[in-house]
Amino acid sequence: MSYVVDFASVSTIGLESSPVADALAGLRANEARYFKGKYGHDFTTEPADEAPAPALVEYVARILRDERGIVFASRPLEATEFVVEGTRWTYVFYESGLSVNVLYTLEDAGKRAVGFKLSDGMEIPDELAPKFKFVRQKSKLAGTIRGSYFVIKGEY
Repeated sequence: MSYVVDFASVSTIGLESSPVADALAGLRANEARYFKGKYGHDFTTEPADEAPAPALVEYVARILRDERGIVFASRPLEATEFVVEGTRWTYVFYESGLSVNVLYTLEDAGKRAVGFKLSDGMEIPDELAPKFKFVRQKSKLAGTIRGSYFVIKGEY
C-alpha cells in the first residue's frame, strides 16, 4: 500500500523493523520536505515487496553492482520513483537505516549519480566503509545525516 510521507508528523509506517526506525523515518521525511518545497511533489513510497517496488529495488541494485560492485546485505523496506523537471529519482530505504537514491537526468549528458544517506545512529555499512567518505548534515527531522555519492558512468 502506498504511503504519502508526512514531514509535519514523522511516522515509522513501513520502517518498523529497522533498528533505527525513528531516525530512518526522519530521513525519509527530510527527503519528502525537500521535494515538496522545491518541486511541489508529494513523496510517496511503496513497500519494497509490492509492485512496482521490486523493479525499482532491482534497478538500484543493478546500478550499484555494475558501477561499483556493491551488494547490500540489508533488506530493502520501501522504494519510490518519480520524475520532476526532467530528472528521474529512484529511492530505496533499507532496514539498516540506509537510504540510496539514484538521480538520473533524462537528457543525454545530464547529471547522473547515486547518493547514500545514513540514518542517525547507524554504522557505515561494510559495503561502503572502505570506498566512500561521508559528510555530515544537520536536519531538524533526521538529526545528523551522513551522506556520500558517486557519479554514474553507464547508461541505465
